[in-house]
Amino acid sequence: MPVIGYLDSGSPEPDRVAAFQRGLNETGYVEGQNIAVEYLWAQGRYDRLPGLVADLIGRQVTGIVARGVPTVQAAKAATATIPIVFTLGVDPVQFGLVASLNRPGGNITGVVLLAELAAKRLDLLHELIPTASIVALLVNPTNTANTEVQTTGLRDAARSLQLQLHILPASSASEIDDAFQKLVELRASALVVAGDPFFTSRRAQIVARAARHAVPAIYAWREFAAAGGLMSYGPDLADGSRLTGLTVPLTLLGRADEVIE
Repeated sequence: MPVIGYLDSGSPEPDRVAAFQRGLNETGYVEGQNIAVEYLWAQGRYDRLPGLVADLIGRQVTGIVARGVPTVQAAKAATATIPIVFTLGVDPVQFGLVASLNRPGGNITGVVLLAELAAKRLDLLHELIPTASIVALLVNPTNTANTEVQTTGLRDAARSLQLQLHILPASSASEIDDAFQKLVELRASALVVAGDPFFTSRRAQIVARAARHAVPAIYAWREFAAAGGLMSYGPDLADGSRLTGLTVPLTLLGRADEVIE
């Protein structure tokens, strides 16, 4: 029975795993019957990725599904023969992962969400709180590619909206707390949380801190809104037919899964 390695830099997300399994079923593969899957999670610790990739290679997997730039980079550095399929929110050519979009070459291919939505998130937040003149962006500095893209996009958007933007780095639970304390000191009136697997794994903490400090925040994934966050805007990874949407929690529209296209 062939074995697929499923490698994620974040924490287990049942909805995404279920969507992956549905995709397998649609192509005739049923986990446990004619294919096996080894699931490994870095839990937001990107330094663990090389070891996790080595573990999958040692298990002689037929292919590797990798989510996020750090995960793909670790897999690419470890093997040039095992097929790697990714999902990314940045240009893989820009970061040297593939040769081109139409002819990726090598052993790597995948799905890319090329629409950069950081600026749109700021625009939505500005519409909700037009009086906010100081905003902050929470980023994970260890995810260099993701941070560069979202920081650049948000700086341009903030400049066009005449907003003062502060970048708050955090790559651990304690640094998230420190970032919110800094946000208070800067008197930021709104927060954009960058899309990052580590932040998704710490969404309960981030949503709770935003509520404690009464700062309106917008997130990249609907899981944050479902956890009580104010709103999210980004791809629906569980349903590829809905690329983007504004998701707000129960307290705002009455349904945690409401999507405004």
